[in-house]
Amino acid sequence: MTMTDPVADLLTRIRNGAKANKNAVDVPASNLKKEIVKILMNERYLKDLVELKDNKQGILRVYLRYSAGDVPIIKGIQRVSRPGLRSYFDSQKVKQTIHNSRGMMVISTSQGLMTNFEAAKKGIGGEVLLKCW
Repeated sequence: MTMTDPVADLLTRIRNGAKANKNAVDVPASNLKKEIVKILMNERYLKDLVELKDNKQGILRVYLRYSAGDVPIIKGIQRVSRPGLRSYFDSQKVKQTIHNSRGMMVISTSQGLMTNFEAAKKGIGGEVLLKCW
């Protein structure tokens, strides 16, 4: 069975794992998912990433981060642009998001994936993949 939105599947697994106080979640591997997880690790929402080999495409084991009292660091994670409705921000709209939003966004730009803060610094826009707070 094919998956229509693998990024939404990644976010759902992270969200459900955090709600269930899991230490780690396993996700089918892809380069896009790996880059998204690396950005979330750099922003300190996730703890670690391990790539596991299998006979197919591989598995990404994503370790979740918790604060004192086993409270998940990720309060919410939401897909913005989806296959049925793409959402693009120009450079002006990206600059507005750094003042008006809580958390951060991951944006797919012509220069690769980056946070809304990095995109605003560089003055570029792109497709908003997700919000995390």
